[in-house]
Amino acid sequence: MKTKAIVINSVKYQDKALVVKCFTFTDGLKSYYVRDAFSSSQKGKKSAYFQPFTILEIEANHRNKNTLNHFISIKPLVYTTIPTDIIKSSFVLFLSEVLNAALKDESKNEDLFLFLETALLWLDENQTSVNFHLVFLLEMTKFLGFYPNIAEGRFFDMSEGVFANVKSANCMAEEESLLFRQLLHLKINSLENPFSNAQRKLLLVIILDYYSRHIENFRKPKSIEVLKEVFT
Repeated sequence: MKTKAIVINSVKYQDKALVVKCFTFTDGLKSYYVRDAFSSSQKGKKSAYFQPFTILEIEANHRNKNTLNHFISIKPLVYTTIPTDIIKSSFVLFLSEVLNAALKDESKNEDLFLFLETALLWLDENQTSVNFHLVFLLEMTKFLGFYPNIAEGRFFDMSEGVFANVKSANCMAEEESLLFRQLLHLKINSLENPFSNAQRKLLLVIILDYYSRHIENFRKPKSIEVLKEVFT
């Protein structure tokens, strides 16, 4: 079967192999065993194909869940700017780690795949937006099933995903709720920058907290420290 796939992560196995997790257009999450991933050839090392969020055109025989698959052929899309732009590459590292934690046993989801592909191509082809990662994470909740309800209200309820007029134990403070509402109105291709550096850091904490409340055993991304260094 031929399909597009987006690399979520790869883990070294023994000395020369990789186990690569991909989100595919046709079958959702799939894992692949890549033998001799670190051996050199005329085209370079195969391991270079499996950097986080690389878009691939693959051919593979997909087996049942919980089994490793094997690639028959692989053709990577070569990004123009992401590998050399420190902000973009930091976004990619961080967001792929969040997606890896968020997708537990995801079956086919064409809309989510198309969102990821479109967002990554836009990031590669356009000027860097410092809010890209924040809008990306919020947009992704549309496909994961817990996008916030943008109704009138002064306080955002983190557990219910709605704005309320009466503050409960699960609600953010009014100032934070207003900041969060501002973010919800930004588009992923917007270069508008209404937030200070401190506000962006606060919004990222809020979004990750929101994810942890709606995804069981959600792990805080280790690469968040990379983002902090980039935006310091």
